[in-house]
Amino acid sequence: MSVRFRLDDDQRALREGVRELLERCFGREALRAAVAAPGRLDRALWRTLGEAGFFALRLPEADGGVGLGLPEAVLVFEEAGRALLPGPLAATHLAAGRVPGAAHGETVVAGADGELVEWLDAADVVRGDVSGAVPLRSVDPLTPLHRVPGAGEPELEAVLLTAAEQLGTAGRVCELAVQHARTREQFGRPIGSFQAVQQLCADLLVRAETARAAVYAAAVTADPADIAAARLLADEAAVRGARDCLQVHGGMGFTWEADVHLHLKRAWVRARRGGGSTWSEELLAAALPE
Repeated sequence: MSVRFRLDDDQRALREGVRELLERCFGREALRAAVAAPGRLDRALWRTLGEAGFFALRLPEADGGVGLGLPEAVLVFEEAGRALLPGPLAATHLAAGRVPGAAHGETVVAGADGELVEWLDAADVVRGDVSGAVPLRSVDPLTPLHRVPGAGEPELEAVLLTAAEQLGTAGRVCELAVQHARTREQFGRPIGSFQAVQQLCADLLVRAETARAAVYAAAVTADPADIAAARLLADEAAVRGARDCLQVHGGMGFTWEADVHLHLKRAWVRARRGGGSTWSEELLAAALPE
């Protein structure tokens, strides 16, 4: 099946509008404030997202939603990943129309996603069986975690939305690497003039764009195998991309003041959602013809 996904004017406007919104309400200053207060969910930010239609994006207009589809949700979650927006975004988005208050950001919803549940203590409503959940020390200061024993299968839409967030990180770390390569100088020359750095940046771009094509296509087809493939490619683009971006930054990338390490840590955590790579690989293997 051949799938073409080219953004139309409305979709481009949606993406630009969400990026502008997140730059205003969750810019770098707000990101750093969130890092300094780990585990605290900003309820004012959550309500702002609700008022903007982030959670009600796919609810019918007759039910108070925006009335858009899965491709548009992927674009919005890509921007959320690019901004490192914290909170149980996918769980609350998927609960819109099912849990009162979720659509408009009045209720924070968490849910077991594979073996992990995020933001369990901060949520108003928890979907799924999380009895016996064990708190974990999260590598990402913006994502408190609990492990859930005997978790069930992840929701396909949650897997795809996670892939979209990973795509956002992949695109952002590519931007950060290129910006640094252009401005950082060694031996009187920008480091971007060195072949090794050029190769890293090229690899970043290729992985990000390959993942973008797969994620956008899966949003159109909603086919389980397409979603699994998109998730694997997006996880690789985010994790390897963030590591390569650190390489471009050198020692500076490992400092607390840089944002690169935050993208890497979030990418690691996201990669464990929804059964991680094992679930996606098994789904793809099952879809292969005998």
